[in-house]
Amino acid sequence: MRADYQCFQQARAAGLLSTYRALLSSHLQDLLTVVRKADRYHLPIVNLKGDVLFNNWESIFSGNGGQIDTRIPIYSFDGRNVMTDPAWPQKVVWHGSSPNGIRLISSYCEAWRTADLAVMGQASPLRSGKLLDQKAYSCSNRFIVLCIENSYLSDSQRK
Repeated sequence: MRADYQCFQQARAAGLLSTYRALLSSHLQDLLTVVRKADRYHLPIVNLKGDVLFNNWESIFSGNGGQIDTRIPIYSFDGRNVMTDPAWPQKVVWHGSSPNGIRLISSYCEAWRTADLAVMGQASPLRSGKLLDQKAYSCSNRFIVLCIENSYLSDSQRK
């Protein structure tokens, strides 16, 4: 998926060596399965500066819409807070998923291949305090795509 490649490129440009994936459902994958099964329960989900957003991957999909603490910043790879930086005028994130992390085929902008005004995609206004709020928006919108680290490399693995 093109969004995964953009996450990869931006991470590398920021000097990050791990693999990052777009936090999006796709025609091949539910959002729930973006992170490896072995890492879904024991690793916290943190922002770029290490602040905990979720206790683990599975907790995002407990059915409450991925409740987040809006006081904890979400950063771009270059360290800008997406909630306060004007580079993201609309504080809305695409996801294309149900609250349980299952792809919504009729609400993911034709597998993220269209920006057609008449086609709808599932997204969440970050100010709602929910990462997976269920709001449909025209695919013509230029919203935020979050990236998630899905392969952690310890210092010993990098050598």
